[in-house]
Amino acid sequence: MIKDDLRNRLTQAMKDKDTVAKDVLRVALGEIQTAEARTNRPLSDEEAVAIVRKLVKSNEETLSLGGESAYAATLRVEIALLQSLLPKTLSVADLVAALASQTDAIKAAKSDGQATGIAMKYLKSTGATFDGNDVASTVKQMRP
Repeated sequence: MIKDDLRNRLTQAMKDKDTVAKDVLRVALGEIQTAEARTNRPLSDEEAVAIVRKLVKSNEETLSLGGESAYAATLRVEIALLQSLLPKTLSVADLVAALASQTDAIKAAKSDGQATGIAMKYLKSTGATFDGNDVASTVKQMRP
């Protein structure tokens, strides 16, 4: 579970006196605990992963606004650490292989949007972890 992994890494960061890791892991764990308090139930792993992804996205947006600085370097470290907590997503090559059985349906769709919908629905049914933008570009490659 991602929460257990967060707690273990936080404990290790405190032992290692790694303040950057300690701070970002505390923020992530705090966000998850806040969401649990709001819903009055423990979050599923998928919900916790969504929170960590949101933190990654927030840091990436902040990084894109500024130039090079010590803060930018810290953000890169935080992003890498948070991404290491997330399940591995399928690469474009993996997506092509995963969607091989759906090639005919994807090609037969009336538009790229419908084809992407077919691909997304299939990938979700398999439980795969993927990036929606990668799926869209994969579908465009597969269609004539």
